[in-house]
Amino acid sequence: MLRRRLRSSQVKSQHTERWLVSYADYMTIMFAFFVVMYAIAINKEENFQILSDSLEQVFVKSARQHSQSGTGVSGDGILTDRVTPEQEILYGETILKQQQGAQLLDGKSDTSNIEQRHLGKPLDSLLTKLQSALIDEIREGEANLELNQDWLIIELSSGMLFASGSAVAHQRAKQIVKIIKDIIAPVDNYIRVRGYTDNETIRNEIFRSNWELSVARATSILVELEKLGINSARMAIEGYGEYAPFTSNNTEQGRAENRKVVIALSKYALPAAPPVQPTVPQPEPAATEVELPSDDNTIKIIRLPHGGIRITTRNEP
Repeated sequence: MLRRRLRSSQVKSQHTERWLVSYADYMTIMFAFFVVMYAIAINKEENFQILSDSLEQVFVKSARQHSQSGTGVSGDGILTDRVTPEQEILYGETILKQQQGAQLLDGKSDTSNIEQRHLGKPLDSLLTKLQSALIDEIREGEANLELNQDWLIIELSSGMLFASGSAVAHQRAKQIVKIIKDIIAPVDNYIRVRGYTDNETIRNEIFRSNWELSVARATSILVELEKLGINSARMAIEGYGEYAPFTSNNTEQGRAENRKVVIALSKYALPAAPPVQPTVPQPEPAATEVELPSDDNTIKIIRLPHGGIRITTRNEP
């Protein structure tokens, strides 16, 4: 009876710490995993590409074997497309793969991180400031703000800015332009001032067409911004006449909405002028005196730097 109890206690005491073996195996695997990850992270790109190509071949081969064996797995494998090299990862669909080097495709410049034109102040921050400054005009329908990917558009009703058929800005227009100027002056974003009209024919002693009226009104607002200190190099004028309506011209309300001036701020900005390097004046060469030939050895004739001559009998060096 005593033997049986001792044997039972010995059996119970065996393998009580077997979990340490599994834990040690787990820690070894984790250590190996992090060593591999660290090696990949610090290794050169060429070796990493070799590794990715090798893995690709393994997966593709395995997938093809499953497909041929009729296991129901379709497709050519997990990695059917070649792992893209660094340049394609950077530039994505903007790369022409048949060309050497990075070449932008039309309309794809926004998705590329190739060095682009100088970006200006973010437009969303300017939008918030303009909404607060023009809140009364927006409520009255005299102004409207719109933000898209490339432009922050400030629409101003021509009725608020000008008299009918005129391009001379009202005093109210100058006040509104002053408010806008206070917000856009500290930044360098490009500005496009655009003029629009309705389709009513205009022909008077000043304007022969809606083209001229739209350009004149845009010019009037641009000049006002210029007077207030906006850098002229940032600005340009665009006149659309009656050919870019915002709504239908069939009603008086629609024609009124089409008569407007737009101040559009680009997401790009005027690059800062390179600093002017001060010119260091070059020292003028030291003037020297020249001895002229003379028949009398006791007299020396010396031409001075300013053109005169000096006669001496002294033996000068």
